[in-house]
Amino acid sequence: MTKRVDMPALGENVTEGTITRWLKQVGDHVEQEEPLLEVATDKVDTEIPSPFSGTITEILAEENATVGVGEPLAVIAVPEAADAAPVTPEPVSARQEPPAEPASAPPAQREPIPAPPEPQKAPAAPVQPAPVDTTVERSAAAGTKVEKMTRLRQTIARRMVESLQVAAQLTTVLEVDVTEVGRLRARHKEAFRERTGVGLSFLPFFAKAAVEALGAFPMLNASVSPDNTEVTYHGPRHLGIAVDTPRGLMVPVIRNAEELSIAGLAVAIADLARRTRDGGITADELSGGTFTLTNTGSRGALFDTPIINQPQSGILGTGAVVERVVPVRDEHGGHAFTVRSLAYLSVSYDHRIVDGADAARFLGAVKDRLEKGFDDNALW
Repeated sequence: MTKRVDMPALGENVTEGTITRWLKQVGDHVEQEEPLLEVATDKVDTEIPSPFSGTITEILAEENATVGVGEPLAVIAVPEAADAAPVTPEPVSARQEPPAEPASAPPAQREPIPAPPEPQKAPAAPVQPAPVDTTVERSAAAGTKVEKMTRLRQTIARRMVESLQVAAQLTTVLEVDVTEVGRLRARHKEAFRERTGVGLSFLPFFAKAAVEALGAFPMLNASVSPDNTEVTYHGPRHLGIAVDTPRGLMVPVIRNAEELSIAGLAVAIADLARRTRDGGITADELSGGTFTLTNTGSRGALFDTPIINQPQSGILGTGAVVERVVPVRDEHGGHAFTVRSLAYLSVSYDHRIVDGADAARFLGAVKDRLEKGFDDNALW
């Protein structure tokens, strides 16, 4: 007997997927849970496993086709039907064509009528050869190539443009001294890795400070309705973490980040980043964020102006932590010079709901929390 494979549920609010590649073809045997095809959605690229073992007899949706959830993908002959002879398409060379009908007798031969002579043409100017278009040759010589954007890159491009069109976006930047955070990291770095299995970077400290500040500034943990008439202030703080992957930027979400310690945030960030890069993240884990954190400093950038991840109202960018010689006041009111660890923080916000003063106060709260430092027990 045969069974049909349908497009499975791909995550919350995901109604369709685009087939990017079939991993099996007609006639191939596939085991249950063995990857059958790859599918791309607006949120994630994923492999679809076979729901049962058998031999593929028919593929019902070709590559690059967009298929809705529940619609057919393929037909598989399950082992119980192995005793039945499989139906194979008859090769073209073996098909019997119907006999051709006999041709009617040719008409009687007639003398051909000579064609009238062509009129003589007057001489014209000499024909110029058409110019040769060397654009292709020049492009090839220069190494230029044109390729189709991946589904994920098309989605990123569309969402970035839509975000700028939907929201009134501005960015505020300030500098923060993270010297005390750096000293805490140095004291616990080795023990932290032994206990959690992950490294202790500056990022979970930034995340902790941001999540705490969101509690005091709910307008940055909010969403504006499409018609600009309502604002939803989210209770939970679901923190999106921008992850750079070979396929493009993706934003998995840490649910209820306000409930986690610095260690809990560090473990969650490492886990989500690894599974996002390995392709093991699910569509549900890429949706539902209420605020986003992007670590542009991981590649050495001092700061940038990140674009809001709609329908959120804010995104925090953390720049590279650098050591600089800075003046500080001594106890007598004079100045001394010392080396401090500094970084820029930038928050892009939706001016429809967040005023510039709100954004500055939010960044100030994040700055104060980081500069005040965390005690040793705050890690856990």
